[in-house]
Amino acid sequence: MFRPKYPEAPTPSIVHVPTAIPTAQNSHAPACSCQHAPAPAPARPAGALSGLNAGTVGAVVTVGIVLTALLAAVAVTAVSVAVAAVVMRSLLASQRRR
Repeated sequence: MFRPKYPEAPTPSIVHVPTAIPTAQNSHAPACSCQHAPAPAPARPAGALSGLNAGTVGAVVTVGIVLTALLAAVAVTAVSVAVAAVVMRSLLASQRRR
């Protein structure tokens, strides 16, 4: 009752078109019988990073996350030590006044 009713999509009809043009085979003789060396591969720019793959990127991201978590832990610890120091100073100052 509460399920949506989707309209039925028409099934596409497959039309077969025969190819009237035969495929030509290019089999020509080379212009010369000399052996040519293959063209050299294009040189990479000096600043291009080589060897980057998903594993490397994943490792860099993981190390970044771990270092960020450690930095956050150090910051929270520093704040809690500072608050404890202020409380201890206040308690010690109130005892000196008595």
